[in-house]
Amino acid sequence: MTNIAPTKTNLLKLKGELKFAQLGYDLLDQKRNILVLELLNLVDQTIDMEGKVDAALAEAYRNLEEASVAMGKLEVMSLQSAINIEAEISILQRKIMGVRLPVVETSYSERPPFYSPMGTSAWIDSALAAFKRALELMGRFAELKVSIMRLAREVKKTIRKVNALEKIAIPDLQESVHSIQARLEESERDAFVLMKMVKSRLEA
Repeated sequence: MTNIAPTKTNLLKLKGELKFAQLGYDLLDQKRNILVLELLNLVDQTIDMEGKVDAALAEAYRNLEEASVAMGKLEVMSLQSAINIEAEISILQRKIMGVRLPVVETSYSERPPFYSPMGTSAWIDSALAAFKRALELMGRFAELKVSIMRLAREVKKTIRKVNALEKIAIPDLQESVHSIQARLEESERDAFVLMKMVKSRLEA
């Protein structure tokens, strides 16, 4: 820190800045800990969700294969025009320590024409339900992946700020406070000695 005049006013000012920096450090340290815990939690959820997505897609394709075996691939393909399902994906937001994280919600709307259950395999219904479920899980998986990236970026920024306060700003302020205090104490001692000398001479 640059040289500062050793006055009581500057000492009070530096003490205020030091107190503010220490408070900022405590708050940022808490923020870092909360973000890291949330990040680890999301990583665990993402690993679990990846397995669920893989399982859901495997089930959906297995059901589709069963339908193809039961009805024939041409018949299954001919049902495409009779299936009119629209998926709507909405992205909301939630906040953790000021960090905006996505919340993905998936909904479906079905419109005619509908295929007749007569002459079709129950595996078709199972396949449709499984693909819907897989899409919902994929939306949740994407939500988790984006959340992890945003949280990791914020953790990195917070760690930089914590380190800057802990290793640079706070030590510099502490050194300046101690330096000014020492110089003020030295000035007071010199003034006291001078006053004693003046008093002695006046008495003499």
